[in-house]
Amino acid sequence: MEKIRRASHAGSWYTDNPTKLSQELDGWLRATGLAKSSDVRGVIAPHAGYSYSGRAAAYAFGNIDPANITRVFLLGPSHHYYTKKCALSKATVYKTPIGDLPIDQEVIEELNDTGKFEIMDLHVDEDEHSMEMHLPYLVKVFQGYSVKIVPILVGALSAESEATYGRLLAKYVDDPTNFFSVSSDFCHWGSRFKYMHYDKKHGDIYKSIEALDKMGMDIIETGDPDAFKQYLLETDNTICGRHPISVFLHMLKHSSTKIKIRFLRYEQSSQCRSIKDSSVSYASAAAKVES
Repeated sequence: MEKIRRASHAGSWYTDNPTKLSQELDGWLRATGLAKSSDVRGVIAPHAGYSYSGRAAAYAFGNIDPANITRVFLLGPSHHYYTKKCALSKATVYKTPIGDLPIDQEVIEELNDTGKFEIMDLHVDEDEHSMEMHLPYLVKVFQGYSVKIVPILVGALSAESEATYGRLLAKYVDDPTNFFSVSSDFCHWGSRFKYMHYDKKHGDIYKSIEALDKMGMDIIETGDPDAFKQYLLETDNTICGRHPISVFLHMLKHSSTKIKIRFLRYEQSSQCRSIKDSSVSYASAAAKVES
């Protein structure tokens, strides 16, 4: 029986007009000037409303060559629902205004059989935006190709759990028909986020935020999950997809395919100059097989 996850954030976080949405995505993808590469096996991309992060996200999704990919694993953080585990979807299909993505039931069952996952209710699934914001881009990039998705909601994991899930999912990295879409925004700065780290040596606040984010991005590019964990402990940077990123780093570390993450784009929702300001940072990366 078909169980549908509605495009619950369409009409608010992004347009629910199919023509307009399709044109926006095409425009952003074209503007990147990126060439598709079959060596790109994963991305890290933001998940804010498209008016904020749609353009930055194109620098991740614009790298994807859909030709040999049949399955996309989505790893997104949980913003509203608390769990110390990773959760799988009950849905059989994820809808978007420009097309639907079927869920790979076989892989969901395979993961569920490990006993390490919980199953999230449909309302939890629909409340969460972190994976939904990647879906229209995936529909657009895989137009004309047959692809299934494996959505994984990543909870508030301990360092040990991040490593456990990373090891468990690593085998999927070694199959070149699998792709990984990791959802994360970067620094959430300002009193409303209860985070106001400011190192004056960088100049304006927004430059300090950029230096902080770039330090994290550099560490993610090394592929070392322990160094990333240390960075988060030291800076407390409010990277909301810290757990999905950490799981992904452990997956790459434990897979036999050599894959390197490189960041291609960095933006901020606004430039903070006073303590009354606030901003969210968006960073897009491609994970590419090293020859």
